[in-house]
Amino acid sequence: MTYLRLGACACLLLLLSPVLAQTPDEPLPAYLDQKLDQPVTTTLRREATLKEGTKPAYVVTRAELQAQGAQTVDEALKYLPGIRTEGATGGQLGAQSSQIMRGGSTAQVLILLDGRPLNDQGFFGGFDLSQFSTEAIERIEVVPGGASTLYGADAVGGVINLVTPRPLNKDEFTVGADLGSFGLNAQTLRVAGSRGPVGWSVGYQRLRSDNNFPYTLQTPTAFTNQDQRRNADVLLNNGDGKLRWQLDERNRLDLSVLWLNKDLGVPGGVPITSDSFGTPNFNSFGGFNSLTTQNRQVTSSVLSQLTLVSDLGEGEDSRLTARLYGDFLNYQFRTLTPDSSFPTDSRDEVNRTSFGGQLQHSWQITPGQLLTYGGDYRTVQARNTSTDFLAGGLTSLNYDAGYSQGAFFVQDEIQWDEAFITVLGVRQDFNSNTDGQTNPSLGARWQITPTTSLRGNYSQSFRAPTLFDSAYVIDSPFFQLRPNPGLRPERAESYDVGLDQQLGRIGLLRFTFFTNTIADLNQFVSTTDPFTFNTVGEVINLGLVRAEGIETSLDIEVVPNLILGVNYTAVGTQILQDQNAAIVGNQLAFRPDVFNINLNYQHQGWGAGVFVRSVSSFFTGNRNQETLPGYTTLDLKFQYPVLAGLDFNLSVNNVLDQQFEEAPGFPGLGLEVRTGLRWRF
Repeated sequence: MTYLRLGACACLLLLLSPVLAQTPDEPLPAYLDQKLDQPVTTTLRREATLKEGTKPAYVVTRAELQAQGAQTVDEALKYLPGIRTEGATGGQLGAQSSQIMRGGSTAQVLILLDGRPLNDQGFFGGFDLSQFSTEAIERIEVVPGGASTLYGADAVGGVINLVTPRPLNKDEFTVGADLGSFGLNAQTLRVAGSRGPVGWSVGYQRLRSDNNFPYTLQTPTAFTNQDQRRNADVLLNNGDGKLRWQLDERNRLDLSVLWLNKDLGVPGGVPITSDSFGTPNFNSFGGFNSLTTQNRQVTSSVLSQLTLVSDLGEGEDSRLTARLYGDFLNYQFRTLTPDSSFPTDSRDEVNRTSFGGQLQHSWQITPGQLLTYGGDYRTVQARNTSTDFLAGGLTSLNYDAGYSQGAFFVQDEIQWDEAFITVLGVRQDFNSNTDGQTNPSLGARWQITPTTSLRGNYSQSFRAPTLFDSAYVIDSPFFQLRPNPGLRPERAESYDVGLDQQLGRIGLLRFTFFTNTIADLNQFVSTTDPFTFNTVGEVINLGLVRAEGIETSLDIEVVPNLILGVNYTAVGTQILQDQNAAIVGNQLAFRPDVFNINLNYQHQGWGAGVFVRSVSSFFTGNRNQETLPGYTTLDLKFQYPVLAGLDFNLSVNNVLDQQFEEAPGFPGLGLEVRTGLRWRF
């Protein structure tokens, strides 16, 4: 991070200093009170509020999901600080998501569902958030920074926790429909209710979009590609159900099931350069997929869990939580060459099953000390096959393997006095793919004045190699795989310090400086014979990378119900060590600075918002030889209560029809209009 950024932030604090000095002598306005007391379970692995934790946390509530018109979880994350969600496969609805936090890549960000892990250890390690409809989500919690002490492997860049809705204590029926540009149409149905001690919620959403959108890309070589995106359609089906049984006043049992199914066209990259003869060339991202425009990716996931929550004893000082879960995932990538007589030329398929459990106890030992401790266990089995229909349907087994991981953890929260709290934790992980990993953490929060608090955190975290990473090397042309011994887990050490400042009675400023050093990064590296086109690739340890930067957010209630939100995330990365000396000193690819500003009005069902998002230029490869220019988009949101229980939503995204690339050869979405109706009764 440059000194210029630090100086700008210091100037901002100086300009605000007259406001920072104000101390309210009356109860907080409703907006500020709700902001500080909104529930966040991820920071402390227990029910808590935003102001209790030592780590910064950012939340998208159910009301915000509806006001933004976000159809999928990855869309709902784009206005938050601390995270970049644009992927490397284009900006159309349903495209594979990415999550980049504090220098960490998608596989280094842990995805949780109601507090338990989702990351796909049987494949590439991440989890595609474009599979998730927002209809099945109550809120989204984003906590940047290492979190392996509480959650184990993969929490290197941060944690995203998807919290599903609780069953209601009343009967409610919801039906919804959405229409939009590029063939978007969606239907929603939800039934919720309760009878005595039993409550339930059952929902379904179907979403389809053709995604045949026009684009114009102007490259540095003055070659202009103007065309329409094809084979980028998506069909998304989500089903969810939750059953809650209040066994008695102090014990409850929850059973939940999620079904996620996505059928996605994969168009590949488009030509973005031109040679001296005017012939379009294809970039490394698009490759020959740009010519094979009929590829498809189909994913199906069933995520289930059973949770028991018991308040032990007679008071509220002892809570036991036990959870069992099982996941069943299927991935298929189907390749079809144009004009081929075969329905599918080849199919790559990965089947994964995952079972696990969590047991934890939160115990208020004294009024000033809360101890949380427990154990986690997870086992994963994965089987990968490839079928070549041009060779008569020959099926090859690439790998069939499994691994297990277990851990014990303890976290001690001590309230030393009314102003100072510390959070000390340690976790010991046992993983069949790596040696045992010990991950400590320390956090502190000092309430200097009633309106000003300082916080700081130190943590160690790690990412274990997936089954694909650790066991195999790809050897083309027959896609044969062989053992890949010696691959080490990724290790990270992170620090952050921050300020939370209440701005009189009108707003809240949060500022965080962070540094995150990641060692032994795993990355797939391949080489291709220019004559035979045979490919040999493997996952290797890259060396050492450091990321540092700032995350800042400002929320101001300009007038009652009119909120100004501003956030800025700046991250600078440097490759400190690597097997390839040519990239030492370079920056990691796809790590831009992101600035968001929005003005949003919400009152009695009415809503209107203006959202501006600006992304800086960034490198597209670790060699730092190519950059993509920055871009700025403008979105408009509108919400209108037609009748009691009947709401109309309108979103106009990228109003100025900004043309840009999210990755080389993968255009972002231009001007788009969405409308929707929700009826609750």
